[in-house]
Amino acid sequence: MSDETGTPRTPAGSTGPRPEPIRLFGTTWVDHGHGYAARRIAVAVGSLAAAVASCLVLRLAYQGLQIAAIGDFVTVLMVAMFAICSALAFRHTWDGYTRRPDPDRQASLRGLLTVGFVGSLLAYFFRSLTEAPGEKLHREEYEEARRQYEKRTTRRSGNPRNRRRA
Repeated sequence: MSDETGTPRTPAGSTGPRPEPIRLFGTTWVDHGHGYAARRIAVAVGSLAAAVASCLVLRLAYQGLQIAAIGDFVTVLMVAMFAICSALAFRHTWDGYTRRPDPDRQASLRGLLTVGFVGSLLAYFFRSLTEAPGEKLHREEYEEARRQYEKRTTRRSGNPRNRRRA
């Protein structure tokens, strides 16, 4: 059902809907071919490794604050900030896999998502254990577009001039 590049084939001359590519997966999510499983494994391992490396960097930053002896209050604030931002980033990223995020809200949360990058990486990891991140949303949209396209094309079949008038 797809060519060598993983792009689903459509009949020659068809103007039907095409699946939207997902980052790192292209359109292999449509029929789960062309290395889809290997990509999911690589994405899961990569996002978990990035989250672990990020936690190590945050640990070094925490140790730097301890060495600087800036006080317990600031240290607690920093740990709380990263924990809260990571939890919010996890939730925002997780919700983004089931519905399209609002661009204005996304722009306003950019700073929070940057600080909570560990939460976003963990959400990406957990989602990649079951599907390509965002696959469910893309599949629903693609199948709805195909249904609408089929509905439009079957309704228009035939030449209207050849219809008998009653």
